[in-house]
Amino acid sequence: MKSLKLYGQQDLRFEEASKPVIENADDVIIKVKAAGLCGSDISRYKKLGPYVEGMIFGHEFAGEVVETGPGVSEVQQGDRVAGCPTFRCGKCLSCQKGELSRCENLTVIGARHPGSYAEYVRLPAENVLPLPGQVDYDTAALVEPAAVVAHGFYRTSIQPGAEVAVMGCGSIGLLAVQWAKIFGAKKVYAIDIDDVKLQTAREVGADVLINSSQRPAHEQVQEHTGGYGVDLAVESAGAPATSAQVLALPGKGGEVVFMGIPYADITIERFYFERIVRNELRILGSWNAVSSPFPGKEWTSALHYMGTGQINVKPMISHTPALSEGPGAFDDLINGKGNYVKVVFHPEK
Repeated sequence: MKSLKLYGQQDLRFEEASKPVIENADDVIIKVKAAGLCGSDISRYKKLGPYVEGMIFGHEFAGEVVETGPGVSEVQQGDRVAGCPTFRCGKCLSCQKGELSRCENLTVIGARHPGSYAEYVRLPAENVLPLPGQVDYDTAALVEPAAVVAHGFYRTSIQPGAEVAVMGCGSIGLLAVQWAKIFGAKKVYAIDIDDVKLQTAREVGADVLINSSQRPAHEQVQEHTGGYGVDLAVESAGAPATSAQVLALPGKGGEVVFMGIPYADITIERFYFERIVRNELRILGSWNAVSSPFPGKEWTSALHYMGTGQINVKPMISHTPALSEGPGAFDDLINGKGNYVKVVFHPEK
């Protein structure tokens, strides 16, 4: 079968691979119809390299069940499904406490198990979620990042009527804009330095667009809030600078939830650090998308709101290349070529 394998830093190859087969009673083989390109894939491709050399890359996907093991009753051949790509050990202290996203041995397909940048992928039945009838494959391919964002919002104490600022309008930020509304936000501020991304944020529901390259984001937010700041700030850019600047967005007693991963050291100026203390902020980290009972309410909620249209990923998807175009797409992304927002591979092309 066709696949994309990661061999080293900036060494992604379009190659033939063996089609997965049933090995365990609970195995499900899925024909991949759509596979999303995650921001974490870019970081691993650009500077971290593979966990296992030559592993089939990718972990966001949706597709059609083509074969099941003898112990599978949840899905059957022909079902349209999405895949939770995450594996937890079930044995560590966090797993025993039901805190699955904190598993000491958490991993995903595309890391130490063959991933979704391929024509077929294998998952245990408990990782396979049937799709609502109105959710297409491209939309369902983004259920994993949607669940990641939901997990972060579930960690917060957001209440209906809150004002929320989202710093960074990549895929995670654009999903955060939509989840903020689902969780009851009356006003959402989208912050970025790219006007194209900001306009996409408008399409998916942002009320106020703030270009932080013109003036500090917190100054602009305070103008809109009468100097009070927002109730919740979401850091979704994953940049060292924004990881500090986000601390100035909430008002007194507000919250910050970090969803982005900067992959670099962060230096926090005194002004931003003092916001934590003087405003008595609550700082939260959010990791992955699973909870108990596995895979968690993040996944069922994401699929539900995709079905209602309250999570709309269509404006986010800018490119739908074939797998053979994968190495070029990754190269374009790390070198700033082309107007990419979200890439969804179509292995059948």
